[in-house]
Amino acid sequence: MKFHLSNIPGQHIFIAHGEGYVQVNEQRYEQPIIVMADKVISDWPAHSFATLTEASFSYFLTFKPEVVLLGTGEKHLFAHPQLYRALSNAGIGVEFMSTPAACRTYNILTGEDRKVVAGILFE
Repeated sequence: MKFHLSNIPGQHIFIAHGEGYVQVNEQRYEQPIIVMADKVISDWPAHSFATLTEASFSYFLTFKPEVVLLGTGEKHLFAHPQLYRALSNAGIGVEFMSTPAACRTYNILTGEDRKVVAGILFE
């Protein structure tokens, strides 16, 4: 699915997604990534939803977001609260949603100039 959204120069947004990929600006990704308005990190050590650990979530603390959106693939899955307790204790919201929903929500929140981080996983 292609998105059409006005692009602020230098800001990373999702412009497309499909089975096994997302596209951020002009770059296509087929591996787990972290997306923020000012950068994309493609070496996030999370490989799949099933392998998420407390460290996978603590990784987000250094970015000091208001909210973390976790795209869990085509299916909407929830992690055990113990895994993201460090984020909750820091006052950072954590939302789980399908990857397409995470892409859309990220674009909206980024457009509102919110400090949002999207972690995108694939099945």
